[in-house]
Amino acid sequence: MLDGLDDIDWARLGHAYGAADDVPGQLRALLSPDPASRDEALSDLYTNVFHQGGRFEASAYAVPFLLEMLGDPATPDPAAVLGLLSVLAVGYDEGVLPEGFPVAEYRRAAAGGRELLAAKPPPWTGDDESEKEYVEYAYVESLSAADQGRLWAYVEVATYDAVRAGVPLFRTLLRHSDPGVRTVAAYTLAWFPEDATSSVPALAGAAREPGVASTPGEVATMLVASGLLGAAPDARWLTDPRPLVRWAAAVGRVRVLGAETDPATAEELLRWASAPSDDDDAEPAEGEWVPFLDGDLGGYAALALRQLGPQHADRAFDALLDRLPTVSGERSLTVLGAALRLAFPDGPAAAGTPAAALVPRQRRLAAVLARSTEPWLIDGQEFGNVSMLVAEHGLPRSREAMRAYLAEVP
Repeated sequence: MLDGLDDIDWARLGHAYGAADDVPGQLRALLSPDPASRDEALSDLYTNVFHQGGRFEASAYAVPFLLEMLGDPATPDPAAVLGLLSVLAVGYDEGVLPEGFPVAEYRRAAAGGRELLAAKPPPWTGDDESEKEYVEYAYVESLSAADQGRLWAYVEVATYDAVRAGVPLFRTLLRHSDPGVRTVAAYTLAWFPEDATSSVPALAGAAREPGVASTPGEVATMLVASGLLGAAPDARWLTDPRPLVRWAAAVGRVRVLGAETDPATAEELLRWASAPSDDDDAEPAEGEWVPFLDGDLGGYAALALRQLGPQHADRAFDALLDRLPTVSGERSLTVLGAALRLAFPDGPAAAGTPAAALVPRQRRLAAVLARSTEPWLIDGQEFGNVSMLVAEHGLPRSREAMRAYLAEVP
């Protein structure tokens, strides 16, 4: 395994921190018999070839070796390897849900990026830390904003296509002995719509076959993945005794049916979108983990409400306001973002707009934010991202200011 790893000039390739000559050692460490060594290597790879959701020149070169590990039964932690591959393909899934990965859009954005990347100088690899300069970053910053966009879009598409080469392998892993591997394999298949013709039957077969998808989390992940690939789960899943499976059926069906969604699917989705948030720090029950949106089931349902169509807009907004007071941190951003889209369909309020001039939905949302503590917090501290999001829509950027703002209404 890993033949050819040292044939690549990793020092010529860049990652988040410059030259990628540390990547071969990190890849090899993923095969270590020592769990601590594997964990450290995985953390390092998440830091340098997938830094804060970004992909880099070295990312695509690392992928074939990760796929080789994944295909070898001797690899100690295949689910972890597969998880890294999934994020290398598409980044954080919150950026592409609930619609799915817009691969055609990415391919258009990447046009011309290959040539720009080829002209990039190598990263700085000297020994004198006092003179250290990341030459490749200087090159990127010298490009116009449009060319920078093309270059990074190409880097992302190149990494995506490198992972896409593993799609046939991911399908075989739907029948792996480890339920965690089966779950992440289904999750990863969801991001490759160009391969849906073969992936959808594989997912449907694995979800239905007794003894294959043995946990609610696996079945749910397979149903959502099918929906993201354009195949609506059968309506019979909506009557499954397992709540998680019903959630997945609703999410998968609305992704495909959109405004033509049937009442039973809409009702299930609205129930999940309005439900109080679970404890963010609580581990899901065994067999009920779903990778999408880091397991935020209500948040995913909240995002999916936009696919129901305008006939459900009032009930969707009511559901979001029911959930918003119970969420904090990233979950608050998800629900708040969905509520703001409905409250401000024509864009932010003009600067200086008095509270009395807000339309009813906007006043209702402001009132919930004024009386609720949780949405403004992350780990018990003020969450700046929430303040920024609210302010971007023309509303006061703190709970106290929101209360004073609404107090001006006669």
